[in-house]
Amino acid sequence: MIPDEQMINKYRELVKRRTGREISLEEALEKGTKLLRLVELTFKPMTESEFQRLQERRRQTGDLKD
Repeated sequence: MIPDEQMINKYRELVKRRTGREISLEEALEKGTKLLRLVELTFKPMTESEFQRLQERRRQTGDLKD
């Protein structure tokens, strides 16, 4: 996913608010693209069957009450 102009500007605002530092459009595009790629690589939605297995395991360990 490549961030659009609105996403880049929002990222710049967040960086400014959190760090007090203004970054260029180019830097925001580069860092924002890397951040999005990291999320794509690490976030994997759970399937329904995986969720059911998790719930069953939680019931067995007492972590989930019926």
